[in-house]
Amino acid sequence: MELTVDGKRVYAYTGGRPFDASQPCVVFVHGAEHDHCVWVLQSRYLAHQGFCVLAIDLPGHGRSDGPPLASIEAIADWIPRVLDAAGARKAQLVGHSMGSLAALECAARHPDRVAGIALLATAFPMRVAPELLEATRTDERAAQHMINVWSHSAYAHYPGNPGPGFWVIGENLRLMQRQHPGVLHVDFAACNGYEGGLTAAAQVRCPTLVILARRDAMTPRRAAQDLVHAIRGARVVELDGSGHAMMAEQPDEVLDALRAFLAQAREAA
Repeated sequence: MELTVDGKRVYAYTGGRPFDASQPCVVFVHGAEHDHCVWVLQSRYLAHQGFCVLAIDLPGHGRSDGPPLASIEAIADWIPRVLDAAGARKAQLVGHSMGSLAALECAARHPDRVAGIALLATAFPMRVAPELLEATRTDERAAQHMINVWSHSAYAHYPGNPGPGFWVIGENLRLMQRQHPGVLHVDFAACNGYEGGLTAAAQVRCPTLVILARRDAMTPRRAAQDLVHAIRGARVVELDGSGHAMMAEQPDEVLDALRAFLAQAREAA
């Protein structure tokens, strides 16, 4: 599905079904150097279970026109304009890593547009090591390889992987490589520069789910504890055996957690 937001083309995957704004809406927000493809299982399932789904490509990512948005706050303010373009009044937001910060900030800034938030592989502050941040600017290829290794648990490196012909770590690297040059640095700088996490968390009043991975080396679960404590009534699910790339490493477990949460939030609304 193609939308026009701020005069630019925005691509959103609708899970293989026509978008119907009369159904409860779920917006998936990907992380740095990614696009809608990271949500293929979760978005497709929910689209066939009574939800209207928008798995968006952020500006400058995937099939959406650029340039990329340079701050978490800018992404947060952009999401309601996507809803306007799609004809949806309110949505539940599911964000991964950088996308989780955008979902959090959006819920604080635009509470009338957000029915619930699920924050996956989140942390605050989401600091980036100076050496890695510099590499995203000066040696993007090396930065991609470092990020790819740190984003996966050891299991994702085993030759077997979850199924024949499915190489989790190689798939993620290829997804990063197909993004436009310069996007990685903008994304990581946005995460590193975001200062409003705890303020936003204290303002959140919608149902909140936090999904953390026990083997996450990019956003370790200990780095999410201040956020969890600041969000009133936040529910936490921890995944054993997964790293940062949880939608690829444990897709069924992520889907199960989201199914239960989204169903409860829909009933509460």
